[in-house]
Amino acid sequence: MTLSVTGRARLGRRTKDLVKRLRPDDVAIVDHADIDRVSAEELAEAGVRAVVNVSSSSTGRFPNPGPLELVRTGIVLLDAPGAPLFEELDDGDLVRIDAQGVWRDGTLVAQGTLLDEQTLVTALGEQQERVTDALAAFAENTLRHLRDEAGVLSQLVNLPPLKTRFRDRHALVVARGPGYKSDLRIVRPYIRDFRPVLVGVDGGADALLEVGLEPHLVVGDFDSISDDALRCGAELLVHAYTDGRAPGAERLRRLGLPFEVVLAPGISEDLALQLAHEKGATLIVAVGTHFNLVEFLERDRAGMASTFVTRLKVGESLVDAKGVSRLVSRRVGLWPLVVFAVTGVIAVVVAILASPALRTVIDSITRSVADLLGL
Repeated sequence: MTLSVTGRARLGRRTKDLVKRLRPDDVAIVDHADIDRVSAEELAEAGVRAVVNVSSSSTGRFPNPGPLELVRTGIVLLDAPGAPLFEELDDGDLVRIDAQGVWRDGTLVAQGTLLDEQTLVTALGEQQERVTDALAAFAENTLRHLRDEAGVLSQLVNLPPLKTRFRDRHALVVARGPGYKSDLRIVRPYIRDFRPVLVGVDGGADALLEVGLEPHLVVGDFDSISDDALRCGAELLVHAYTDGRAPGAERLRRLGLPFEVVLAPGISEDLALQLAHEKGATLIVAVGTHFNLVEFLERDRAGMASTFVTRLKVGESLVDAKGVSRLVSRRVGLWPLVVFAVTGVIAVVVAILASPALRTVIDSITRSVADLLGL
C-alpha cells in the first residue's frame, strides 16, 4: 500500500478518553484490542487522519466490524502490536505513517502493518465462520458466572428514593453503545409524544445533551462522562461494584455535586434498566445498549451473566429503540392541518382569478348576500 500520512500524535490507552481531545488531522495512538464500532465512529467523527494501534485492531476472537468501518471512512489504520510508542513518542510530536510504520524526524520508531479494506473484509468473513466457537466459549463463561454468582444476581438491588418519578411512565435509557446516534434520531418523535423519563448511562448523558435533551437521571461509574453533563441538573446515581468500590463517587465529591451510591453486580446499563423497572416504568426503551451476540462479545467481559439476568427480569417491558417506531403516536399535529387549510384557500383563490365565469358567479353571490344584509 503506497501512501503517507502526516499529523500530530495524540496518545491515549483508553480510546473513549482520547477521542475527547482529538483534533482534525491528528494521528491517534491507541492501545485497543478489537476496536469496537462505537470507538470507530468516535475516531472518525474526531477527523483523525490515521490510527496507530499498539494492540491488534481485530484479534479474530469474534466477528468485529469496527476496524473495517474505520477504514471505510478514509482513515489510515496501522497495527503495530507491542510497539513502544507510548514510551518513544510525546503528545504533539509530528509523525508520518506509511507502509513501513511510524516515522518521527526521519527515523522509523515503530514498524507495523497497514490494514486495507479488502484485508479486513476477508478477515471479517473468516471470523464469522468461526463465530460458533466464540459463542460456545461465551456461553460456557456465562453459565459459570451464573452458577458462581446466582445468589448475588437474583437479589433485588437496594435502590435509594429518587425525586424522578417512574411510576406509570415510559423510560428511555441511553447508553453510548453501538448505533446510539441513529437510535436517538429514530426515537425523537416518540420522545415528543410520550415524554419519557430520560436516563443517561455514563456518556449517554452527553449523547442526550448533544441532541438538545436534558437527562432526568444519570447512572454509571462516571469514567466516560463530561463535567458539563454531570452539572446539567440531573439526579446522579453512582454504580458501586460488588466489592464496594465506587470510583465515581470521588469525582462527584471533587465537583461538589450531590449523589447516591448503589451497590449492584454487572454493568451500569444493567443497573439503569433494573432501576427503571423496579421504580414502576410501564415501558423501557433502550438506546445504544447491547442486544445481540457481537455486541456482547465486543464488551470483552467474562460471561455478561448479569446482563442476561437483567433482561430476564425486565423482559416484558423492555424494547429496543429500533422497534419503537411502532409505538409512536399517529396523531396528526396542528401545523399539518393549518398548512393543508392554507393550501386549499390559495388553490380556490387561484381558481377564481383564472376563471372569468367563476368570478362572475362569485360577484353575483356577493351582491345577493349584500342585498339581504342591507349593505
